[in-house]
Amino acid sequence: MWIDSHCHLDASEFDGDRGAVVARARAAGVAQIVIPAVGAFDFDAVRELAHEHGFAYALGIHPLFTMKAREDDLATLAQALEAHADDPHLVAIGEIGLDFFVPGLDPARQQHFYLEQLKLARRFALPVLLHVRRSADQLLAGLRRHPVVGGIAHAFNGSDQQAARFVDLGFALGFGGTLTFERSLQIRKLAATVPETALVLETDAPDIPPQWLYRTAGEREASGDSGQGRNEPAQLPRIAQSLAALRGWTLEQTAAVTSANCRRVLPRLGAL
Repeated sequence: MWIDSHCHLDASEFDGDRGAVVARARAAGVAQIVIPAVGAFDFDAVRELAHEHGFAYALGIHPLFTMKAREDDLATLAQALEAHADDPHLVAIGEIGLDFFVPGLDPARQQHFYLEQLKLARRFALPVLLHVRRSADQLLAGLRRHPVVGGIAHAFNGSDQQAARFVDLGFALGFGGTLTFERSLQIRKLAATVPETALVLETDAPDIPPQWLYRTAGEREASGDSGQGRNEPAQLPRIAQSLAALRGWTLEQTAAVTSANCRRVLPRLGAL
């Protein structure tokens, strides 16, 4: 059984064939998907999708959406967490974090939303799904101020030392499509060397397409479509082949290890 620990199934890219996407995922052996929210506007959508298909969801405000978020969105998040505290499909607070790569974002505003959501994670005793983009040290500083029960550092691409600090704090590290590119030297090194208990798999679909779906800049220009190529959760087992090769594991072992890790860091998954 495979678990996709991070998939934006509610994204508009899936509006035309979402049911078929789910069917392909199940046919590929992906039995569970975690659907994170990115803002208050999609709290209901991710919850409804999770219940419709028997999947899991997380509620949170993504750093890329903090510029449009309102201060009372934090109160809306707290109210939703309170209202659905006993919902077994609600497994985490996320996607939250910091992004110091995308230009035009206010670092102080991002920090405010990040720290306030860590406080909510402590209040509701929920793990967090962290967006980590050139921000690992700042995220770790926040976690030292407001410790949580762990979670997943999604699409991790930090240093060996940063990875070790997240692991020490009870986090797993999410690996996905970037792992399939031979030029992703640091990510592939981390996947090969971090403790096996730290590894979980994800697609971040429809984003971060694996190598075989990725469209180069030239291909995008020729087609007039700026998209890099749509990813989907059915790709997870093939992405896992890259992890298996790096670790010297069978696919069966890879599925067992990564699924067990996911259930450990997101304990409510065990009831689904």
